[in-house]
Amino acid sequence: MIRVMIVEDEEQIRIILKKMIEKTSDCEVVSSCGNFATAISDFLRLRPNVVFMDIDLSGESGLECAKAITEVDPKVKIVFATAHSEYMANAFEIYAFDYLVKPFDLERIGKTLGRIKSMMEEQSSVPQGTKNESARNDAAYEKLIIRGKEEINLVDTRDIIMVERTDGMCRIVTKDEIFLTTASLSSIQEKLDPEIFMRCHKSYIVRTQAVKKLETYGRWTYTVKLKDTNETALMTSEKYNEMKQKLAL
Repeated sequence: MIRVMIVEDEEQIRIILKKMIEKTSDCEVVSSCGNFATAISDFLRLRPNVVFMDIDLSGESGLECAKAITEVDPKVKIVFATAHSEYMANAFEIYAFDYLVKPFDLERIGKTLGRIKSMMEEQSSVPQGTKNESARNDAAYEKLIIRGKEEINLVDTRDIIMVERTDGMCRIVTKDEIFLTTASLSSIQEKLDPEIFMRCHKSYIVRTQAVKKLETYGRWTYTVKLKDTNETALMTSEKYNEMKQKLAL
C-alpha cells in the first residue's frame, strides 16, 4: 500500500486530490493538511511514502517544506501539485519526483502513482543494506532540466538514449524527441547515473544498454548503432574495452 500525504492550503483542492489519488489501486491518503507546521508534524508521525505538495501554502513556502521533509527521509517521493508552473526548475533541484499543474488530470496522477509503485516494488528487492543509498541515487538522477529561451523541459533520464555535442550545442536524444541545450556535455554527464550512461567519446554519451551494434570507424574508433533511434554515436576503443568489462562481455 502506498501511503500518501496531501499538503494544500485550499480545503476543496485537498478533497478533490484525495478522491483522485484513492482511485488508484493500493493508494491511501493518510494525512491531508494545509500548512508547514502540520505537514512536518504529520510526516514525522505517519511517515508516508509520497507527499503531494502545493508551492504556496498561504504565504508559506512549499519548496522549503519539501526540503525539510526530504531531510528527514530522503526516500520520500515529493510530487508538487500547484498552479505555479514557474517554480518547476526550483522544484526539481530538490529532487521532486513530479510536478503537476492545476487543473489536475486523473490519468496523469494515476501514471505518477503507478511509476512510484513500480519503483517501490523494485527497491523492495534491493538488499537491506543498500536501500537508502539506492533511493537517494534514484532521486538524484531521475530528471534532467533542459532550459530553453522560452521554456523548461523536464526529461526523464530513463528515456535518454544518447547525448551528442555538436556546433556548440548538446542534442539529447530520446525515443520520441530531441532536446537542444547550450549546457556542456560534462555538466550533463554529472546529472546522469554513471552505472547506466557512459561518456564513450569526447562528443558523445550513450545509454550502455541501448548499444546494439558497433562498426569499425578508423583505427581506434567505432560507430555505435543504438536501439529505438536512427541516430549513431562514436566510441573509442578504450571505452569499448571499458564497456566490455562492465557488461562482462
